[in-house]
This record gives sequence, C-alpha cells and structure tokens, in this order.
Amino acid sequence: MAKCDVCGKGTVAGVTASHSNIKNKRVFRANIQKVRVSADGTTKKLSVCTRCLRSGKVTRAV
Repeated sequence: MAKCDVCGKGTVAGVTASHSNIKNKRVFRANIQKVRVSADGTTKKLSVCTRCLRSGKVTRAV
C-alpha cells in the first residue's frame, strides 16, 4: 500500500477482538488519494492522505 507523500502515513497492523475475545490480525489502511498538486509552479501527481488535503497542507492544481 502507498504512503502519503506529505506526512508519510501508511498502513498499520492491529488486532480485532470479537465479543468472545477471539483475536484476529487486521490492517488499518490510510485513506490515500492520487491528487494533482501545484508545487513550485509546476503540477505533480502525488499520493496524499485525506487528513493532509483537509488541513490545507497541500494545494490542489486546477
């Protein structure tokens, strides 16, 4: 799975527990989008997590 090119957020492993406390491994995946970004006067296509998009760390290219 891809990582965020801005903050480096990626996949994290964890455990899900049922009501009877049976544990199974699972993966938490970051919500990563391919976005055209304007940086240094040029447009690039980056993988960016939605947290970075929402907080304004990245400006979308028009």
